[in-house]
Amino acid sequence: MSPASANKPVLITSARLSKTLDNAARRRRYLWTMGVRVACFLAATVTPLPWNLLLLVAAAVLPTIAVMLANAVDQRTLPEQQAEPSAHPELPERGLVKGVVESEEER
Repeated sequence: MSPASANKPVLITSARLSKTLDNAARRRRYLWTMGVRVACFLAATVTPLPWNLLLLVAAAVLPTIAVMLANAVDQRTLPEQQAEPSAHPELPERGLVKGVVESEEER
């Protein structure tokens, strides 16, 4: 086992992130996008004419993009992990046990 995979937790489920974690990630995307919008407004005040128009257009479009990113719920499923060979022995396959069934009446 490599040192990098030794610290990585084993994935035992294909469930998505919890609603709390998903909501936090969407909120973070929204705040970053709106932060870029504020930066575009501030940069538009100090840049020359062709560039400040471009920055103002970006600042006008970014709220729509921010809302779309914030409303995008994670629908992805996690990829299947390849099972590593284990040093522990596996249980044997279930076999057929031969016998007869006796009822209470036959006794």
